[in-house]
Amino acid sequence: MAEADTERRPHIPVLLRPLLAAVAPVEGTWLDGTFGAGGYARGLLEAGADRVIGVDRDPLALEMASAWAGSYGDRLRLVAGTFSQLDSHAGAPLDGVVLDLGVSSMQLDLAERGFSFQKDGPLDMRMSQEGESAADLVNTASEETLADILYHYGEERASRRIARAIVEARAAAPITRTLALAEIVARCLPRPKPGQMHPATRSFQAIRIAVNAEFSELVEGLEAAERALKPGGRLAVVTFHSLEDRIVKRFLQLRSGGEGQGNRYAPETRADAPRFTLPLRRAIGPDEAELAENPRARSARLRVGVRTDAPAGKVDPQALGTPLIPKKGRR
Repeated sequence: MAEADTERRPHIPVLLRPLLAAVAPVEGTWLDGTFGAGGYARGLLEAGADRVIGVDRDPLALEMASAWAGSYGDRLRLVAGTFSQLDSHAGAPLDGVVLDLGVSSMQLDLAERGFSFQKDGPLDMRMSQEGESAADLVNTASEETLADILYHYGEERASRRIARAIVEARAAAPITRTLALAEIVARCLPRPKPGQMHPATRSFQAIRIAVNAEFSELVEGLEAAERALKPGGRLAVVTFHSLEDRIVKRFLQLRSGGEGQGNRYAPETRADAPRFTLPLRRAIGPDEAELAENPRARSARLRVGVRTDAPAGKVDPQALGTPLIPKKGRR
């Protein structure tokens, strides 16, 4: 039933048209580090890429792709894994890397995956379907840790009030369903006015980021892309909220020498040659036509960098503005 529902829904790759225009000409070997429903991979292949390596940690994404991936023959190779190790998955220098950091529509639309606060399902949120779930986190983390996660990963100003409500609710019974958590959060906040986002939006974002270690994965993925790309190779990243966009923006600024003199956290950039050049002066967002076609694209931003021949290196996550949970112990 779930698979049939997923097949009926269109999976629209966000900002695909401007992305292909920004990285043209598309040729050689590309890696799509967030394969999802395959929209970017197909777009790259149809635009002229000789070969695309599709990487995803969600087994459902690779399972669904098996129905059509064979039509591309050896031009498309699917890999189960994370994009933080994309240089290992590539095996050879790449002409391009694409990362779409949003939660895929198939994950949101399947209630049993536990990502949505609008559909009742098990409180899961694991992209890989392995390891600690959102229910594990919500029911075992200390009140202080929950508040830190909500504040730093979701920019939720009522984080302490919500964390206290979660701890009080779980003392009566474990919180195991998405709508149960959404209701707890909603009771802590004013009723939204028409057109405003759901009260649980920021909290669900924060818990999902924590469960999937999304910020550390992103920083490591950007470093891996720097290692994997050949000179002239393009890195294209689509973000969906301000925190991850800030990380990508600062990474590209630092690695292109744009902030080297003024950043006390990253002294290596003061002397090292730029690892990227920036063909776009600012991020690209969706146009009116795309918004009409896909309202979920509203917050999307595209940033692009072109690899130089300077050696790859490490970057300090603090220099990128990466939100960090204070190390006081999770539980």
